[in-house]
Amino acid sequence: MTDVVVIGGGYTGLSTALHLRQLGVQVVVLEAVDIGFGGSGRNVGLVNAGLWVRPQEVIRSLGQHYGERVLGLLGDAPSLVFELILQHSIQCEATRAGTLHCAVGPRGAIELEQRYVQWSQLGAPVELLNATESAAKIGSTAFAGALLDRRAGTVQPLAYARGLAKAATTLGAQIFSGRAVESVKRVNGAWQVATSGGVVTSSWIVVATDVYSAGPWSALREEQVRLPYFNVATKPLGGRLLASILPERQGAWSTQCVLTSFRVDQAGRLVFGSVGALKETGLNIHRAWAKRAIRSTFPQLDDVEFEAEWFGTIGMTSDNMPRFHKLAPNVVTFSGYNGRGIAPGTAFGRVLAHYVNGLITDADMPLPTALVGQPALRRCKEVIYEFGSMLVHWLSARR
Repeated sequence: MTDVVVIGGGYTGLSTALHLRQLGVQVVVLEAVDIGFGGSGRNVGLVNAGLWVRPQEVIRSLGQHYGERVLGLLGDAPSLVFELILQHSIQCEATRAGTLHCAVGPRGAIELEQRYVQWSQLGAPVELLNATESAAKIGSTAFAGALLDRRAGTVQPLAYARGLAKAATTLGAQIFSGRAVESVKRVNGAWQVATSGGVVTSSWIVVATDVYSAGPWSALREEQVRLPYFNVATKPLGGRLLASILPERQGAWSTQCVLTSFRVDQAGRLVFGSVGALKETGLNIHRAWAKRAIRSTFPQLDDVEFEAEWFGTIGMTSDNMPRFHKLAPNVVTFSGYNGRGIAPGTAFGRVLAHYVNGLITDADMPLPTALVGQPALRRCKEVIYEFGSMLVHWLSARR
């Protein structure tokens, strides 16, 4: 018997558990595979502020009340991440030097100018860099400019997830890996959550599985269009090469539709990623594209060898907004992170902990309660994303 069962051992679930224990609430975390197995461990490592879409689009989509509220929450979310890292001595290569949104061509420069104006109106510490200034920050002349967001930073994503888990267990949370939820049922006003390892009874359930949802709440996965995203890590760079790339250690990503992301880790590896799945035909196409793209972006890296590669899944909602769902009595979730996992997951986890404990009510939530829906042509869009990214990366070799 416990007060709350949290399903999912990623950022949202672990943040929920940690903040529940800080409030003195008993909590059990059930993770189907291992801590950080899903989107958390496969993350790029950028601790971004806000949402992927422009601030004005957020307000148009959610309305003034919720739009400003969620922008405020997620604008401050990187601060929460770095405060937790400091408070609990989480060893995760945390670097708070900001992030760089890099403009590809004139269209990208216009987009960043719009983002700059909108964030500046909200008082965010952002700086619009011209091509020369961005080249000095990035170590590349490939971009027309960049938007520097000083609220943000980078972490080693799996280490951060594991650090949250350690902090939560130190405070008394019980975390069980390899415990996929098989069924749930309501009995005498309480929830019985069955796994292969037994049954846990609780008053509340927090579902924190997002696009990796399966079993009783697989509808959360089906509500989103799944977008594959991969990363490769070079062997550690050294000397002048290492000093020439992102010398201040910001994380970066581009304005392209099939975007590119990159950062340098503590060992000096360049972690470089884009849309696509490293499997079957896509494996060789994306791997070859990554080598070409790295050389094109950073000509000083004549040839690179990859030390590691991985891919995962991003969940995209129809309007690119996250969702707050009440799935059943005393069963709640946030989902639909749209490529922003670290800071939103941490912040939403704290919100869920406060909501379950009664510190906040529906009137205080950053998002309205939404019904679980089904996006139109979901499977078709998923095929387009996977094979479209392969086509874009394959065609880039022919230019």
